[in-house]
Amino acid sequence: MERDTHAAEKGEIVNLRAEVAQFAGVAPLPGLDDAWHWSPAPGIDFVGALSQDGERLLQLSSRDSFDAELATRILAFAREHEDEIFARNAYIGALEGFVAPEGTRFDAVVGVAPEVHRFYKNEKPELTPHVRLAFPAYSCEFSGKETLDEAITRYRTLGLTDLRRGPSPFLKMRYANTRTRGRSTNPGRGLADADRLLDELRAIEGGTGSFVEFENRHGDVWRVEWHGAYYIAEWNTGDGRPREIGLDDLLDFAVARLYA
Repeated sequence: MERDTHAAEKGEIVNLRAEVAQFAGVAPLPGLDDAWHWSPAPGIDFVGALSQDGERLLQLSSRDSFDAELATRILAFAREHEDEIFARNAYIGALEGFVAPEGTRFDAVVGVAPEVHRFYKNEKPELTPHVRLAFPAYSCEFSGKETLDEAITRYRTLGLTDLRRGPSPFLKMRYANTRTRGRSTNPGRGLADADRLLDELRAIEGGTGSFVEFENRHGDVWRVEWHGAYYIAEWNTGDGRPREIGLDDLLDFAVARLYA
């Protein structure tokens, strides 16, 4: 007997198999039950699989980078570990332990909730609440503590549809440069990319009293100041004391902590 795939959301019933069957060019995805592949345009590929309870569609999309084996493994992992993926964060959850095909370096799967992706909001709004996106990811990219706004930012800026992309580690930072008068405008540490951090660390040289604070996915925070030389301290520990550090060692240290 075919598994029941009906689910209710706000009083509406959605038959996920019937909805997927309407997608142009849809076909079964080899190697995974209750899963499909469709391509609405050259270079644009979608795959989707029913969740274990049949009440959600776990979906992945790619642009000019489709890899059938990788996509199939992602959906299988997402189906098996869906609850674990979203256990720490209901908006954008990630789980390590994913084994990618040879030649790719992904080691995690990230799940994106409807509140974040808003997929199908225009053409099929009734379907949106039943869709969770799943993409290959890197363990260094998510903290598990992202707010809804931060989750939306990460979803929009990570380039998740590029299945050949490299890692973009989680980073929050703030800074003030007394030499250039540049400073961050957010009230606390805000999301940034690694290149921005390295640029701001270099830029505070010569600016007495300048500082850069940066935070990695584990919530560890370091503060770097310039007082005739670079000084760094572990900012979120009670006995963190500044120590002098050379620029090259500082940049290496920062990169290592972001990818940890």
